[in-house]
Amino acid sequence: MRAIRADRLFDGQTHGIKQHVMMLVDEGRIIAIEQGAVDPPAHAEIINLGDVTLIPGMFDVHVHLGFDAGPDPVARMLADDDLTLLLRMATHAQRALRAGVTTVRDLGDRNFLALTLREWYRSGGELGPEILAAGPPLTVTGGHCHFMNGEVDGELGIRQGVRERVKRGVDVIKVMATGGHMTPGTNPLAPQFTLTELRAAVEEAHRLNKRLTAHAHATVGIALAVEAGVDGIEHCSFQVEDGVYADQALIERIAAAGIAVSPTVGRPPSSPMTGDFAARREARMAVYRRMHAAGCRFVTGTDAGIAGVPHDSAPWGIQAFTEAGLSNFEALRAGTAVAAEACGIEAHKGTLVAGKDADIVAVAGNPLEEIGAIHEVRAVFRAGVRV
Repeated sequence: MRAIRADRLFDGQTHGIKQHVMMLVDEGRIIAIEQGAVDPPAHAEIINLGDVTLIPGMFDVHVHLGFDAGPDPVARMLADDDLTLLLRMATHAQRALRAGVTTVRDLGDRNFLALTLREWYRSGGELGPEILAAGPPLTVTGGHCHFMNGEVDGELGIRQGVRERVKRGVDVIKVMATGGHMTPGTNPLAPQFTLTELRAAVEEAHRLNKRLTAHAHATVGIALAVEAGVDGIEHCSFQVEDGVYADQALIERIAAAGIAVSPTVGRPPSSPMTGDFAARREARMAVYRRMHAAGCRFVTGTDAGIAGVPHDSAPWGIQAFTEAGLSNFEALRAGTAVAAEACGIEAHKGTLVAGKDADIVAVAGNPLEEIGAIHEVRAVFRAGVRV
């Protein structure tokens, strides 16, 4: 048993900060949280962290462990054999973990390699983040990210694709509802699947007790995804021919359906946003402010692995939410408790309460007062083990 002492604790569910806490951890779970001058059990290992705030382990619900965040991550992936790629993915997972990102959701790998890495960590072979894996995303022949080997066509093909992934043991289904920017020959402004096909994917996923999230840049693609009944929307960029546009009725439908929106706007300052990219981002942030005002549910996803977005970017994704009008409390929950709910694992992750997994991050300062404190990581515990 470990007794972790800290000056402050944010549990991920209540607005206030608990002062002078002692958290008891055993066999990977939180046993109890005490406040004040409480003596630890005689047999406990005592860890005094002092002037820090304990927060729940952070989530990044949209990563690509197989991309290297370099100038051409697709070319790097294509050049690697599976073993090399798997080793590279493990390195990226460790980088996320050291930044306090204790849970990552890989939304596109090649040949189901993220499941291989997931099982390695679960076997106890090495300490790593919790990996939730989608495998190769479902895309049309020649569609966005087709090089990950997830091509399907037609209603029957997309149903078969969902079944294959569930048989393989995926945690979530990912569908490319529109084209994307990283795949030549695809159009981010156009849908890739019909409404009938998207509905088939959602029906099949739900029948097999899996959630489905849709990559969608174009406003028309987002509308189709909402109509199909998806559980999540990645990017949600609202792109149209001449910029960004989202009508209020569509925003309100997203809010009413409780769809988890992962905007993928967080990136470190070392990856500067210049020219058209910066202008597009600001246009998207204006829409996200409207979405927040309408009650849409945001979760932290960064698209980590694409050019300029390393795998420790989740804290920047959390901070970016404050630009969209979220309070520090709401932004922190988007990267912890709400993300856990969107992934369907809130029963054991996302908050620091007795009975949950001991995925804990200690940061300097008080992130409820200054959100930038989440970048000042002083300690990380994954299932109670210090990283």
